[in-house]
Amino acid sequence: MNQTAGTTSAAKLGFQDGQVVQEIGWDDDADEALREQIEEIVGSQLEDDEYDGVVDAVLLWFRDGDGDLIDECVDALTNLGDKGFVVLLVPRAGSDEHVDASDIQEAAQTAGLKASSSTKAGDDWIATKLVQGGTAKQR
Repeated sequence: MNQTAGTTSAAKLGFQDGQVVQEIGWDDDADEALREQIEEIVGSQLEDDEYDGVVDAVLLWFRDGDGDLIDECVDALTNLGDKGFVVLLVPRAGSDEHVDASDIQEAAQTAGLKASSSTKAGDDWIATKLVQGGTAKQR
């Protein structure tokens, strides 16, 4: 890990050395600098959505129009370890593909997650850290 990594968006979100991170929803518009920061901090490449081992964190890229956010949050829990977390990345406000904070909150709660913090992640993305322990609702 380099000396400046402690001040990066990735470090602020809780990524640490040795973690296994699965990435879901990557597309050409994903922030490559943020991805590289995360890989540098954890010391390995991000695992793709086909990975079937236990992970410490999930990086979930989601845009309005990508489908159902609740389903994506539930899917993100599939390989997540007991103390793991999800980082939900949505396009910044003003983008046609932006997802409202209220929609994020509802999806997180329904999936049994709780939004703990949000931060700017690169120029075009907002990251919301979702931790386990929310109240899952029956659908």
